[in-house]
Parts: sequence; C-alpha cells; structure tokens
Amino acid sequence: MKLIHILSACATVCAAAASGMPAGDSSGTELPAVQTVSTMAGALPGGVRDGFSMNVGWRYHQGDVQGADGKSFDDSGWEVVNVPHGLELLPEEASGGKNYRGPAWYRKHVDVPAGLQGKRMTLYFEGVMGKSSVWVNGRKVADHFGGYQPIVLNVTDFLECGKPNVIAVRADNSDDPTYAPGKPQDVLDFCYFGGIYRDVYLIGSDKVHITDANEENVVAGGGLFFWTQKIDLAKGVAECGVKVHVRNESDKEFAGEVKVSMPDAKGVSKVLPLVLKPGEAKQLEVMLDVPVTKESLWSPDRPSLTKLDVGVFRKAGGKAEEVDAMQLDVGIRTVEISKEGLFVNGEKFPEKLIGGNRHQDFAVLGNAVPNNLQWMDALKLRKAGMRVIRCAHYPMDPAFMDACDRLGLFVIVATPGWQFWGKGPFEGRVYENIRNMVRRDRNHPSVLMWEPILNETNFPADFAKRAHDATHEEYPVPGCYTGCDSISQGHEHYEVLYSHPEISEEKFAISSKTQSPDRAYFTREFGDNVDSWSSHNSSSRVSRAWGEVPMLVQAKHYLNPDYAYTCWDTLYRAPDYHFGGTLWHPFDHQRGYHPDTFYGGILDAFRQPKLSYYAFMSQRPVEQGPMVYVAHSMTPFSPKDVTVFSNCDEVRLTVQDKPAVTQPTKNTGRGLPHPPAVFKDVWDFQKSKQMTRNGQEGKDRIVAEGLVNGQVVCRHEVAPSRRPDHLKLELDTKTELVADGSSVAVVVASMVDANGSVKRLNNEEIVFDVQGPASIVGGEEQQLNPKRIQWGTAPVLVRMGTEPGKVTVNASLKHRGTQTPKSGSVTFDVKPDAGRRLFKEQYVPGKDGERATDGADSARVKELEKKLETVTHELNKLRNKEVERDQADFEGNARNK
Repeated sequence: MKLIHILSACATVCAAAASGMPAGDSSGTELPAVQTVSTMAGALPGGVRDGFSMNVGWRYHQGDVQGADGKSFDDSGWEVVNVPHGLELLPEEASGGKNYRGPAWYRKHVDVPAGLQGKRMTLYFEGVMGKSSVWVNGRKVADHFGGYQPIVLNVTDFLECGKPNVIAVRADNSDDPTYAPGKPQDVLDFCYFGGIYRDVYLIGSDKVHITDANEENVVAGGGLFFWTQKIDLAKGVAECGVKVHVRNESDKEFAGEVKVSMPDAKGVSKVLPLVLKPGEAKQLEVMLDVPVTKESLWSPDRPSLTKLDVGVFRKAGGKAEEVDAMQLDVGIRTVEISKEGLFVNGEKFPEKLIGGNRHQDFAVLGNAVPNNLQWMDALKLRKAGMRVIRCAHYPMDPAFMDACDRLGLFVIVATPGWQFWGKGPFEGRVYENIRNMVRRDRNHPSVLMWEPILNETNFPADFAKRAHDATHEEYPVPGCYTGCDSISQGHEHYEVLYSHPEISEEKFAISSKTQSPDRAYFTREFGDNVDSWSSHNSSSRVSRAWGEVPMLVQAKHYLNPDYAYTCWDTLYRAPDYHFGGTLWHPFDHQRGYHPDTFYGGILDAFRQPKLSYYAFMSQRPVEQGPMVYVAHSMTPFSPKDVTVFSNCDEVRLTVQDKPAVTQPTKNTGRGLPHPPAVFKDVWDFQKSKQMTRNGQEGKDRIVAEGLVNGQVVCRHEVAPSRRPDHLKLELDTKTELVADGSSVAVVVASMVDANGSVKRLNNEEIVFDVQGPASIVGGEEQQLNPKRIQWGTAPVLVRMGTEPGKVTVNASLKHRGTQTPKSGSVTFDVKPDAGRRLFKEQYVPGKDGERATDGADSARVKELEKKLETVTHELNKLRNKEVERDQADFEGNARNK
C-alpha cells in the first residue's frame, strides 16, 4: 500500500468524508488532499530513507525495437510521457478489441543523486502490464510475468550515482496463457490495456534495512506485518502483533536493536535486540498491549487509523544511530464471519454489507489511472452508501486500497483470473499471485477477506484447497477468511461461500435450496440482467445518454424489481448467514469479447452519476447524512409520475404550485430499507406550458423535502430548463491538485439556461482548451475534443504538468452563430509537488517539443473574445424578447379574430 500523509488543512475534510458523506442532495464531501509515497519503500519525508518518484519523463515507443535495451540507443525521436501511462488514449467506448495488444518500450534518462552512493537502491514498479523486462544501463535486471503485482528490483549494482543512467522497460500486453488471467482478450469480459500503468519509485536505504515482503518471498514474513490478535473493550486494551523482517546486505556484522512503537496509542513501544551477520536476515515478532476505546478502533463508519513506527538502530560507542525506519497507518480492528453474520470489533454489523465490484479502467485512460482518480473512485462509491468493494478480478492500485482504509470501505481482494485454467507454468504463477497479494495488502484494515480462486473458472478441486491453504499460510493470524463459489470444486474448504440468497416468500423464490444455515454466504455479483451472453440486451445496462426513463428502469431493477431477481430488497430479506453482496458493476467499463461497453454502472466511465447512483445513496443509514433526490428532469418527455429517492423517514413533495403531498420512505420491516417514493400522475408538460405562457415560470418546479422525526433535514429542487444560455464548467470532486505530472482533473461542462438548470436535451459539440501548466487529455481522434453533449453534460480530462500555477479550462461550442450560448470556463490552482521526483528537464512532456499550454498572448485574446461574446449575448437576448413579444401578439390577434 501507499502511505498517505494528510495535510493538516484537510484533516477535518478527511474525517467528514469517512463519517458522514453528503448532506442534503448530491453535493457531498470533497476528496481529501493527499500526498503519497510507497510504504513498501517506507520513504518518509525527512526520514533516513531516500524516496523518489520516477513517474516523470519517460521516452515511449509503441511496437518492438531492436537494441532499445542499450544505454546508448538513440530514443530522441520517441514520444515523451509520464506514468501512470497506458499504451494509447482510447475512445470513450473502447470495448471489442479496440485497444493495442503487443510490445512497447519505455526508456528513462536519469541522474541518480550522489547522496545515494553506498546505499541499497530499489526500483519499485507498482504495476507493468503483461510480460515485462527491465534493463539498467544496458544490463538486464529481471523478467516479470503478470500485470497486477509489484516488481521490486535491487539495482544497487546497476545504477551509477552522480552519473547519467538509462532504465529501459519492455512491456508486452499481448495474449499469453502462461500467466493469469491467461484467457485471450477477445474472449475476456474486461481489458488488460497495458503499459507502465501504475507508479514507479526509486528508494535508497541502508544496507541494513527492513525488507519488502514481495521481494523477500518469505511465508507470512518479509517487510512489516501488523495484525490485531484480540480486543477487550471492557479493559480498554487491544493485543496487536507486529512482525519485522530485517536484512544485512553489508560486509560487516550488525549489532543493534529494533524499536516498535505506536505513538498515537499513548506511546506504546517495545525494543528488540538484533544481531545480524553479513548477508543474514531475521524476522522479529512482538505483541503490543495497545490502549483503545471504541472510537479509536477501525470500522466502516469510524475508520480510525493509528500510526505504527518501526526503526532499526545501530549501537556503537554507547549511542544508537537510526539506520532504517518505516511507518504504517494501521487500523486496530477484528472481523469475524460466521453463520450468525458479520461481526466487527465484537459487535454484529447492523446492516447487510452491500457494495460493488470494481474494475480499474477509466474513460480514455484505460488502466493508467492516477492516484487522485483512484481516491475519487473510492469516495464516490462510499458516498453512494457502499460499504464493501470486491476487486474484479485482480488486486487494486495501492492508492485505492489506502482510500478504502481512510473512507471506511471493506475490500475483498481477488487474485487475477477469469474463466480460464492454464497448463504449464500457469498454475505455479497463480500460487505466486495468491501469496503476493496477501503480502502486499495484509496490513490494510479494509481487507475483509481474500478471494484466491480464479473467477468463474472450472479449476481442479486440489487447486481450490491449495489456494485456500496458501492464503492461510500467508495470513496465519485471526481474521483470515477466504471466499469461493458454492458450486466450485473444493468449495468446502472455504469460510465464505458465494451464492445468491434463498428467499421463498412471494415473488422472491429465486434460488434453489442449496444453502446450509451452518455456513456463511455472500453474493459476489448481483444485478446484471441479460437476455443472453451473446446479445447482452439488459434492463440493468443503461447508457447515461439514453435519458431518465431507461435510468429509472435500471434503478428500480437494482432496488426492487417486479420480478424475482437478486437486488437490494432480496439481500435485506436474506437470513443472517447471508451477510451481503456486491453489485455488478458500479462503473461503466470496457471489455474484450463484446463490442458494447458494459453500461450497468450507477456511474458512467467518466464517473458521472446515473439515477441509480442516488437510488443507492438513498439506502445508506440516515446517520451517514440525510439525502433527498428528485429523479425527474421536467423535460417534455419526462414521465407523469415523479420518483424521489431519500433515506429519510418520509418525503414531502410540491409540484407546480400544487398542495404538498407526503409519502413514507422508511421501511420498518424486512427488505429494502428506503423504498423510493413514487408520486403518481403529478407532473404534466402541458401544465408547464400553461404556467410559462401565463408568466408563472417561477412556480413551475418540483420541490422535495426529506423529513426525519417530522422535521425537514434536506431539500432538493428541480425546474425545467429553458432556452440554452451558457456553458457551465465545474471541477468534479474538487481535490488539491499538485504539479506531479500525473494527476488528472475531471472537468464537466453543462449546457444550462439563464437560471442554471441543465438543458438535458441538447446534442451540441463542445471544444475545450486549457491555459496554464496543464493539458487536455485526448482529442478529435478519440472523439474527446470536440466532445458531444450527452444528457446535458460533456466531461473532459485535464492532466497536470510539473509546474505549479493557475489552470483555466475553457469550453465553447464547435459551431458558432449569432444565437450561440455563451462559452464557459473554470479556474483552479495547481500547487507545488512536495514529493521528490527524479527527471531531466528536457525529458518532461512539452519541454523538448511544442508546449501543450497557451501563452500570455493567447490568454489575452481569449479574454477579449469572452468580452465580445458577452456583449453579443446580451444584445441577442433583447432581440429574442422582441421575437417572443411578436409571437405572442400574433397569437393574441388570431384568437381575437
């Protein structure tokens, strides 16, 4: 995982995000500003280790090139990119084999600081897709198979300090059955994409150092391992275990000690003696009695974290010199899963545990999703009321795991695999994946259980047992649970079985009686509803562009359809031993074997919400923030019924100045916690037309109020959109953006009327440009710029550069005329990057070629253009009033005749 240093200014924001989520409508809590460094590397600011980001300034070539591994190879003609980087920018809909599959090369020119001389130097890749090979200064360091686990390389003997160095990486994402997932991408339900698509670090540490678990390959060891043995709240103490693995790579004997402390927990600490011969490694284990309160324990609704500090000290001349140190933010918590349900910290979880699966791809970027968007995903899912995420079907980015720790999202970590069992080295590499996923993610308090099997695969029974056993060998302490499909061979070895719930009452008889009340069950995927696995017609797969009626159908299907299907309602009706389930799938995503994008998300591929997002949000406990949302856009084609989602006791609705009507939205029995309120036949476009003609536009609106204990606690109001007036730009999920060369902002342009109501029915094309140290991601080839408006909005991605400053994103219509709505803009700050990064200035994108940003002259021209546009727009509004008056006069004269 990554260590997240929350800036002090945003500490309260993070706490609010963890505990409450949005109040009122969908505005919500914003993403906390974060900085990340690798905890595997442990490079803390000001610490004894030196940690550098290697993300900026790679030369890139798509295709194979002879000699590209050599130090003197001429790569001056190659593209300059930053990582995370995919092999290409993709269209918004990139399913059906549109992505490149094959080799690609990356080369980084870097001067290694002289201060690293004599230290151990580790090159750490969080993820390189497919088959990869790494060279340093023309010498091969390693080959690696598989794209979802870290590559940790000791490059001490390869790098030259104080001199120019070249790191070369060959990444090949083509089909290969020798490692998971193994299945050809043309018959795979997701996309590999490719490239160096996660972060890269260079770490300098002492030759006597705390190791990395994925590099060391020690069962249940390597690096740091923290767990909670037991909690006794009556005594106010938790027994916690810590393992520390230290290696001496120097040529001298080491005599010293290891100090393990938890400064947040009243300074609990222990000191362990340590003596190491040259080349020797030892694993130390200690148990700590940590003072705790209920508030200091980690849980989804109170994700409290506690610092764990580990230092290695050399003793010489009566003094102790710190030679290495690592710090983790850990969560003290226990988890128990049984036939009685889910228990967290000794208490039964009060609701069913419901969440979603997650594929990692993002519109345009593929899998190359930067840390700030990883955090945005986690926050949006948590705001939706989700309490658990199942990794589909591979370990997630470390930044996403960190966000789950801090926002209170349980995670089911899965090994890579999907409907494929291979021969040869395949099985052995799967076991390596299982062990490495546990070693990488074992310190995350968010990890609920492990899924070591291959998703929906007819694997042998002996594999199922070996996969389960390997997981427990790597996590041989309390709280280790494994999940497997109840119909798979070898399922009897697993603590949790995947199945749909068995509900026999009325319409909910959806599963045969195969469950045992003595086992624990969970639904790994619910909601997807296709007619066949070839055509994929579905009432749950809805593009946001199709509008409100299809989106309402999707929302009803996920909550409580009129037919037998696993949904929120059936999961809540299930017995205790069936403790929850995860939606397939919260985001629209790409897949290989079908030409259609998967549209089943409650958010689209840009993470814009559909109506089902608010339907999910309405199921969260009101204690996490009351909400009410009118799922009606008041267009000429909107339904006469008005649907309102709310987690309050009841909703009071006022439509077009009619008397208010109230409906309950709280279920006091079994089943869906908060059924939607459907107000029948209350809205009419003809009434809207009449009110507009009579000068009563201000009363033509729908107002919903959420009531708890008879008091109004939240409100949402919608009004019909009138004449398109201007483009409104907003920064989606506002973050503290930094000049790291990697972060990407999502800016959403909306077509709105003069009052700010979104004009949903509009198909104009928007042209974006940017001023300042940033650039637009993608262009006309990907149908991104210009971008056509869909259901009132058009998103664009903006990548930060390496220089701080103000960034302005402008949007205007592609085809302009005298009656064109006004352009729009949004400005935000890009702050300096506090992290340390190694790159050469000439290898920064835009430095050795045409800059992606506009200069001062261009900015002045745009300012003058905006002033002229404003004057023209106001003049045209007066002319439009004249047309409106003439039309009214004509109609009046016609009636008089």
